[in-house]
Amino acid sequence: MTRAVLFDLDGTLADTAQDLGGALNFVLRANGLAEKSMDEIRPVASHGANGLLKMGAGITPDHPDHAQWRQTFLDRYEECYADETVLFDGINELLRELDKRGLAWGIITNKPAKFTDKLVPQLGFAVPPAVVISGDTCGEAKPSVKPMLHACGQIGVKPEECVYLGDAERDMQAAKNAGMKAVLVNWGYIAEDDDTEAWLQDVCIDTPLDLLAVL
Repeated sequence: MTRAVLFDLDGTLADTAQDLGGALNFVLRANGLAEKSMDEIRPVASHGANGLLKMGAGITPDHPDHAQWRQTFLDRYEECYADETVLFDGINELLRELDKRGLAWGIITNKPAKFTDKLVPQLGFAVPPAVVISGDTCGEAKPSVKPMLHACGQIGVKPEECVYLGDAERDMQAAKNAGMKAVLVNWGYIAEDDDTEAWLQDVCIDTPLDLLAVL
């Protein structure tokens, strides 16, 4: 029996790509590089600062300038994190229905708490989350199962009583390895060359309200 529905944040609950992309393009401009289009940014928006810097400038964690570039990105994102970010269509309708059914819902994201704690209250959720787990809450982020199990402990449910929605392979890995039902959201930040058929999801859905049939 399902007692809780847990969600990834970026690319699953909220469309954060515009603001993440804005921070990336700020860094690129500051270093004399061409900006990236949203078509290029969206597929990697779920991969955070490291993924965006790699896509935008080929800067990886082993690059000598990575720390500086990453800090510039984070500083800029802290200024623009909520400028254009909105919930995806249908999310609040889904949350209201979950609430009617007596199901708890929560967030498990790899986003650092310094951003999650500020962004979540501004998103206008129709029903407040029962738990919010950030990427640094447990010392390990997805695909680790630690955030998944910690969320369950916080709301008093077993992993097998949970459904987890996400848009990345690490989301599916974390959910399945924790014993949750894994749902891949096709509206998320998925690249054309992502081999989603090789991921571990139990089911894919095209809109938030499609989850109701899964439940």
